Amino acid sequence: MTRRDFITLLGAAAAAWPLAARAQPERMRRVGVLNPFAENDPEHTNVAAFRQALEKLGWTNGGNVQIDYRWGGAEPARIRAQAKEIVAFKPDVILVSTALALQPLLQETRSIPMVVTRILDPVGAGFVASLARPGGNLTGFTVAEFSLFGKLVEVLKEIAPQVTRVAVLLHPDQVPQTRMLQAVEAAAKSIGVQVTAAGARDPAAVERAVNEFAREPGGGLIVFPNPVTEGNQKLIIAIAAQHRLPAAYGFRHFVADGGLISYGIDLADQYRQAASYVVRILRGEKPADMPVQQPTKFELVLNLKTAKTLGLDVPPSLLARADEVIE
Repeated sequence: MTRRDFITLLGAAAAAWPLAARAQPERMRRVGVLNPFAENDPEHTNVAAFRQALEKLGWTNGGNVQIDYRWGGAEPARIRAQAKEIVAFKPDVILVSTALALQPLLQETRSIPMVVTRILDPVGAGFVASLARPGGNLTGFTVAEFSLFGKLVEVLKEIAPQVTRVAVLLHPDQVPQTRMLQAVEAAAKSIGVQVTAAGARDPAAVERAVNEFAREPGGGLIVFPNPVTEGNQKLIIAIAAQHRLPAAYGFRHFVADGGLISYGIDLADQYRQAASYVVRILRGEKPADMPVQQPTKFELVLNLKTAKTLGLDVPPSLLARADEVIE
């Protein structure tokens, strides 16, 4: 081989290297999803919305990304075990829902990037340094400020003027629920409604609390969102109907299942937004520099059939303000 032939061959090979490099398959990326609810809970529709949004952004499960799902069933010990499993997979990013699932994850890792949904007061809870610049390995989306929950007692009183006392179903071990209760108490005081906190750690506690509260007239329910109340959605709606108690909820899916009225965010939309954050992290952005987003839109949803069953005349002004009316 002459020197000229060698140089020509070397140049042709060098020109082919970038093409060969571009032809190499891209590394399969991995996303962990840790959710504290049961897999058959309405929450699965929100996780489906997340997956569909990922696909629209070019990331297909089994194609260029592997998604590992874990569901906690509202059982703290199970959630802790699944947090360990998710971290052991060494995913590129984790989608996690609520503080109940986030806390054990943060005990397992402070390096794997995370996007959290359905969280309250992440700064006050010490999860992030600030909303604008979270720092660390976490960013995400809040469901509301605490003051929003005062709106629940206001809309309940509007649709059911006879209500003079409300029981608030909450999880007593979750600190944010106490702040939510304070917002309800402040709003209730201004409209002459008495508030009773009703701890709900499990289905039996829910039944006991509502049955005892319903012995006196003029009652209504406010149901705070948490894994216990949402995992027992049908039970709570049935007990409220049994005692003819008007009830207000934090999310639409309660009303779609027969509850009376709700005021809160569109959860599916929040999960779609979370997909965009996950993709940005997969492309190299750091959660420390990605602002925690707060909701700007809240939906009022009411169930006319349930209102009629309870003998309630829905005010035209409330109907006009409703984002959705289920008949």
